[in-house]
Amino acid sequence: MEVTKEIKDRILAAIRANRENYPSDNKHAAALGISASVYNSLKKGITDKQVSDTNWICLARRLNVSLQNEIEWKVAETPTFLFITEQLRTCQESGVSALLCDLANIGKTFTARAYVKAHRNAIYVDCSQVKNKSRLIRFIAKEFGVNNNGRYADVYDDLCFYLRTLEHPLIILDEAGDLQYDAFLELKALWNATERGCAWYMMGADGLRAKITRSIENEKIGYTEMFSRYGDKFSKVTPDDGKEREVFLKAQAAMVVKVNAPERNDIMQIVNRTGGSLRRVYTEIEKLRKGGEA
Repeated sequence: MEVTKEIKDRILAAIRANRENYPSDNKHAAALGISASVYNSLKKGITDKQVSDTNWICLARRLNVSLQNEIEWKVAETPTFLFITEQLRTCQESGVSALLCDLANIGKTFTARAYVKAHRNAIYVDCSQVKNKSRLIRFIAKEFGVNNNGRYADVYDDLCFYLRTLEHPLIILDEAGDLQYDAFLELKALWNATERGCAWYMMGADGLRAKITRSIENEKIGYTEMFSRYGDKFSKVTPDDGKEREVFLKAQAAMVVKVNAPERNDIMQIVNRTGGSLRRVYTEIEKLRKGGEA
């Protein structure tokens, strides 16, 4: 696809905002996967012949910039948003780790991404995209602006060293249940190498809880130790009782609809069509904004 000037301007704005999370231009350039000279040109607003359309798309993906006219999603301070944000803040400030296992479609990923966008030295990892050890560690290194090419052992050592030099780094591991076994073991090793110097926050749905519980029960090497490092407990936001959970989910959905739906729409009518699923809320609001039939 052709990357228009309007899209490039939005990506440049995202680059400027993202710069706040890095200690230097060079580290930011490395995290974005571009050279220092190209970064300097983009910083000045010079885009002509600096970046290929393919790399513009890569930058957009990295910075979560939409290439289409999608909804600008406003933050609703739902119970899930407030709970996870507070846990992330506590972890980052104290250098401790935590583990959240809860239902899908309640806003876990949205909250994590919003937190990273607003906090220095915090990164978000979608583990479903970097399932094995090498891809995971190289991705984390790149996000922090550390060289992620070359021998794996060198990347790992450089990352460990750099994390110990940062002020309150935080690594959020989303969809952690998708990680392969070698990646889980490497996370334990990296946790050991950066103990109290780096905070970790692992998130997933009920499948992650089942995977960890089953592995501990079967005495699979590494899982008991890893669970201990993440506080020996599974955090959760949603109520266990079915009726209470339904009320909770619909209340959250109503909060999101209230701040994002076009005016003059019946909030509870929209909520009842979604069953409390925030992905479904997005779909319904998108239909309304495009003027289609809800």
